Amino acid sequence: MVILYVNCLCFAGVDAVVSDIPEADAKHIATLACEAFAKDGPSLVVASGRDTISISSSIKQLAPEHVFAVQIQHPRSRLNRFDLVITPRHDYYPLTPEGQKQIPWLLRRLITPRTSPERHVILTVGALHQADSNALKDAASTWHDELAPLLRPLLVVNVGGPTGHCRYGTDLALELTALLLNVIPTCGSIRVSFSRRTPCKVSDIIRKELGNHPKVHIWNGEGPNPHMGHLAFADAFVVTADSVSMLSEACSTGKPVYVIGAEQCTWKFRDFHRSLKNRGVVRPFTGKEDISESWSYSPLNDTEEAAAQVIKPLAERGWRLPA
Repeated sequence: MVILYVNCLCFAGVDAVVSDIPEADAKHIATLACEAFAKDGPSLVVASGRDTISISSSIKQLAPEHVFAVQIQHPRSRLNRFDLVITPRHDYYPLTPEGQKQIPWLLRRLITPRTSPERHVILTVGALHQADSNALKDAASTWHDELAPLLRPLLVVNVGGPTGHCRYGTDLALELTALLLNVIPTCGSIRVSFSRRTPCKVSDIIRKELGNHPKVHIWNGEGPNPHMGHLAFADAFVVTADSVSMLSEACSTGKPVYVIGAEQCTWKFRDFHRSLKNRGVVRPFTGKEDISESWSYSPLNDTEEAAAQVIKPLAERGWRLPA
């Protein structure tokens, strides 16, 4: 079996089908899948993101007997274009009575999804990501010299940015810095990272208030991104509520995860935070925490669990992934 990845309009082939295609071309990829079928068997096409929906569905339509198409993130409608759809459970929040109260009737048809989950829809708690045990082992090796010598406990702070359903600004930055100053005595080290969505007015406040503290290091955005190293070496995390991905990654480590700003989130983001809280994988960041005190939970394992559910229908067709 050949594995093909379509991600943000980029394509990569595995098992020497193709090494590089600058832009995802559905007809070209479908042709490659058909040509490879006799030698290597069917192709598993995994597409991620809404920008890839038309491409992956076209590949499936052009080579229906040679391709098994998996779409990550909900395609909004016509799910029968794909063999499997993998999406977070909170994407179905608009179908709940509470969700429908928040969405005008005329807009509901534009909101993901339109019907209840079908048989070929795999529901996850959070977002799929690459921070599995093997990736973290590699990161631990790569970042060992820089992060291993840090005084423990190491608190990693991941700051995202406001969204349409998680609105905040300098108010959250001021609250975050005040709470971090409260817990600094219980920390050995603090590492702060910003995302590409972090507004300058937010990052500037955090740099001004914490940048000169001897226990705090703020990544300046230059050089390799330390994110995977932080996941590997952190003893605890503080994550802003806006990012499902950052929270999903942190909650897959089994380490304490504190969330700030959840009360400012609405709609399906609030439902996501509620599900994490009910599972005991996150706690609100109050500034009263002793970071040296750990707590445990069953880590999120969405990626591995989703992969296992992809293997089942492949096996039913007599197909299997390469070892």
